[in-house]
Amino acid sequence: MSGITILAFFVIGALVIGGLWFGAKRKKELAAWATNAGLAFSPGSDRSYDNRYPAFGCLHRGHTRSAYNIASGSWNGRQLEAFDYRYVTGHGKNRSTHTFSAIILRSGLLLKPLRIRSENAFDKLTEFFGADDIDFESDQFSREFHVKSPDKKWAFDVLHQRTMEFLLSHPKFSIEFDTEHVICWRNRRFDLQTRESAISVVEGILDRLPEYLIREQEKGVS
Repeated sequence: MSGITILAFFVIGALVIGGLWFGAKRKKELAAWATNAGLAFSPGSDRSYDNRYPAFGCLHRGHTRSAYNIASGSWNGRQLEAFDYRYVTGHGKNRSTHTFSAIILRSGLLLKPLRIRSENAFDKLTEFFGADDIDFESDQFSREFHVKSPDKKWAFDVLHQRTMEFLLSHPKFSIEFDTEHVICWRNRRFDLQTRESAISVVEGILDRLPEYLIREQEKGVS
């Protein structure tokens, strides 16, 4: 066996051991965070998330999908699920495993579809070909955020001036509404501070919903 082969085995072994150590350390930290927050914690895999939340595209990427390191329970009066998520793309030699983190808050009232994320260079290109997002009175907000909704009035009602100012002053995430829940994620795993920031951003949006909108949605008024 050549020296290069032996070195390769050592490198692979070190990567595997390092990955296992990091995973165990992360699991311990997340379990402690959940306990301190009064949440239940489950490190095991849950493959039901794509079926339970069919509207959230980030949970439908690739195949062999599962949530893990799941913290769940009541958070400031709303039901919370905070988790890591993995999915696989490709097969055989082209197989790759991807991971990211997300939180889901149950709103407690009827919502409508809405997607909010950072604007990127590709958006500028698609805008040239007519695939525009929703523009707002705040030029800065429109430059920094890409917003889509089948109901523009709903988007304007949710993203009024105070909420736009709030989002501009906080860390950016990808955010999506279904009819009752809000998911917030990034394409990488959260550390504990980022996880709490994600929760705070969703809470900030929901807490700033106008009273007239809350009354309408509680009555199921479209």
